[in-house]
Amino acid sequence: MKVIMQWTYHASKKPTADFVSDWLDAGTALVITEDLEKAGRLKEVEFKDEFDTIWTKKELKKLLTEVEEEPQDVTVFFDGGFQIEQRVAGIGAAIYYRQGKKHWRIRTNLRLEQFESNNEAEYAAFYEAVRQMEELGVHHQSCLFKGDSLVVLNQLSGEWPCMEENLNKWLDRIEAKLEKLKIIPVYKPISRKENQEADRLATLALQGEVIFSKSEIAELKES
Repeated sequence: MKVIMQWTYHASKKPTADFVSDWLDAGTALVITEDLEKAGRLKEVEFKDEFDTIWTKKELKKLLTEVEEEPQDVTVFFDGGFQIEQRVAGIGAAIYYRQGKKHWRIRTNLRLEQFESNNEAEYAAFYEAVRQMEELGVHHQSCLFKGDSLVVLNQLSGEWPCMEENLNKWLDRIEAKLEKLKIIPVYKPISRKENQEADRLATLALQGEVIFSKSEIAELKES
């Protein structure tokens, strides 16, 4: 969780001044706050998160305690494949996250019918990843989405227009789900080689091999 600190400097018989920080990790912001309090130079402080919600120090500490064991530092890899003759899609997603002191990975895929294009398959893969995140309990945080579909990533970010009606439906569903979960998406295009895991999952789905697994890993996949 990222916040901006807004605080007032105060010292006896000296001018007061207001300060605003850059974006900080919420835990780091609390450490800085306590250090300023020990110096006796802090008059007022509040914290604004990425959703423009204002928190007091007490409220922020309580929130961090509550979410300590919830999924954090989420990175998603997604991919979709399409067989034009059968109009069948295979979608795959790998979700990496930290929960407490442990790191986890979820791998999932699906075979879907009555699709129109590879781009639709890519959108479906993205949506399925977000649906899995909802089941995990991911909310109120920034999450990194990585894929090799420039169409999906640039349309979701608003860089490119989305003119196809069927793709717009997927886009609307994704945006509604992200808004519901209060997830701020960060989109990062990667090469097909870097997306091999999600690509393999999508390919296996097309071949009829359905996978869902959750496993503890040594560390999070690099962002």
